[in-house]
Amino acid sequence: MKNQLSIGFPAPSIKMLAWVQGDPVHVFHPGWIYIIVYLSTTCGYCETALSALETLQEMYKDMGVEVIGVVAKEPASTADEARSLVETWLAETLSNSDIRIAYDHTGEMDKLWMDASLSCGVPQAFVVSKNGTIAYIGDPNSLECIVHRVIDGSWDSSAEAREAEKERLAECEVYKLERELEIQIDAAIEVGDWKRALSVTEEAIKSIPDNPTFREVQIELLMKKLHDFESGWIALGRFARDAIEGNSFDGLLAAMRQLFLSPYDYSTLPFAERFSMGRELSDCILRLCPQQDALSRAESYQTIASYYHENGEKSRAVELVEQALALVQGETLSDDVKQDWIADLMRVLGKYKQ
Repeated sequence: MKNQLSIGFPAPSIKMLAWVQGDPVHVFHPGWIYIIVYLSTTCGYCETALSALETLQEMYKDMGVEVIGVVAKEPASTADEARSLVETWLAETLSNSDIRIAYDHTGEMDKLWMDASLSCGVPQAFVVSKNGTIAYIGDPNSLECIVHRVIDGSWDSSAEAREAEKERLAECEVYKLERELEIQIDAAIEVGDWKRALSVTEEAIKSIPDNPTFREVQIELLMKKLHDFESGWIALGRFARDAIEGNSFDGLLAAMRQLFLSPYDYSTLPFAERFSMGRELSDCILRLCPQQDALSRAESYQTIASYYHENGEKSRAVELVEQALALVQGETLSDDVKQDWIADLMRVLGKYKQ
């Protein structure tokens, strides 16, 4: 599918939106800059993104910047049910926000904005410049660096804007290929065709080597479904080594989970090699942790704590889980997301303290 919405294109209509909070906006007025942010009531990061955008709007509101949150693709059978979901979500997570919030149950907004731009996940931001054209599509976290340039007109036709859009579209193509391969793998797994699932998974690893999920699926198929522990161990070792050499944070975490948080019986596998690999993965993860946000660090500490606990370094394991707990407690998250995090960490902490 070719993208039908990109930077420099006229902004599509928003007339189909139903408004939940703030005065309705039916058209984009010349001279104003609009930041349309796609959200979901089930997205754990959307509240954090909106909080940052509220700060951004406060900084630039006197310069004609308006933020509009749009909730779409809600699991609701009627428009009234969708409105109820959005209103409940706002009351629970964004009660003090004054950002305009709208929703669309028709599917038209998705078609004209998300689908046309090949956008996939949320939160996703679209910046409409003063002349009504799209200036930016992508991660809301990057907006702080470019809004002032959209205001003064230096961003829209810049080389940086074109490069950012080029990178985004390349990522969209990778995502599209990932989804196609995931569908094939899921279909094979559903009918119990483990060899077919493994074949497609190995094809996926060759096509998209940086995606750790396919490596985890490969190991699970070999270990759990085909009971080929020798090949599974070789695949796991290769996965860990590639993550270390590639300095891939997500890959390092995934490899550590496979080594020390998996349901497989590793009693027949090389003991010393497994723990040596765990030590190296742990050191790499801790070295990269300062570059990550608080929740990523919390996940990292919880994951590598499993290695220290199994290795007999129980005080270090407890220390890491307590650090993860402090990070989560200090984050601004929806209450249910935060409580789930805390409950899981407290369960692990209780286990390690026994």
